[in-house]
Amino acid sequence: MIYTMENDFLKVSVTTSGAQVCSVIRKCDQVEHIWQADPAVWGSHGPILFPYTGRLKDGKMRCKGQIFEGKPHGIARNLEHTFVRQNDHEIVLELTDSPQTLALWPYRFRLESHFILEGDRLTHRLTVENRDEEKMPFGIGYHPAFALPFDEDHESSDYELRFDRVQSPMCLDTLPLGLVSGKVYSLAKNTDTIPLDQELFANDSHCMIGLSAKTLGVYEKGTGRGVECELSGFPYTLLWSKPVWPMPFVCIEPWMSLPAAESDSLDWEDRAAAAVLNCGESWHVDLNMRFVR
Repeated sequence: MIYTMENDFLKVSVTTSGAQVCSVIRKCDQVEHIWQADPAVWGSHGPILFPYTGRLKDGKMRCKGQIFEGKPHGIARNLEHTFVRQNDHEIVLELTDSPQTLALWPYRFRLESHFILEGDRLTHRLTVENRDEEKMPFGIGYHPAFALPFDEDHESSDYELRFDRVQSPMCLDTLPLGLVSGKVYSLAKNTDTIPLDQELFANDSHCMIGLSAKTLGVYEKGTGRGVECELSGFPYTLLWSKPVWPMPFVCIEPWMSLPAAESDSLDWEDRAAAAVLNCGESWHVDLNMRFVR
């Protein structure tokens, strides 16, 4: 099911499939800013990564004495979320534990997606509540895919990633298995821009650490049109797209946790978490996106 809200600036649609933002249309020029999930390329719009980000070691985890197999980025992205409420400027969905989720991850929980529209800004707030009898470690992150180009008069090379200040981003190496190896590499030095070119994602994603920038966006050169994500409070920001050209979308992914490390055991409790909640506790994080003109 798709739910829609709008104001003078934006028309926003959210799908209960994975609680994804599936459309953001800027009204002044009718540009669709969200990748439309063409399954021939990549069949998602912007999944929620919960209860872990990235990959599990050997695709498995040991929780509460049992072994569970897990696909990349957790369980929330592939499940139907429940509609809670809507008004003119917000839509709320939730995912709660069920026999289906407990077969994949053995914790009782509530995950709320609260979408808030204000001016040219869209906030996606994720709230996690521990309804289990045990402490609940978890990871979480965002994965929005922004469509390129903005119109038929432009092409992929007309866009760049732009920080709000000069950066020298260092990245965690996760090759070849998608696991943190302990190595780092430099993506760029002393720059506020990263060009979008055919080589940028030839070896998959880039997991940037230690950024001082408050925002990172994808911008159209010469026009000022862009989509900007706030990074403050996120220890990791990933960049990713399919290694095809022209580039159909680019993902700017603020994460609160990392993929498993090569040195990790399979034990869930040994994996670095975004938070560890006691029974009855809750925690939230916001991704703020601004659609700039």
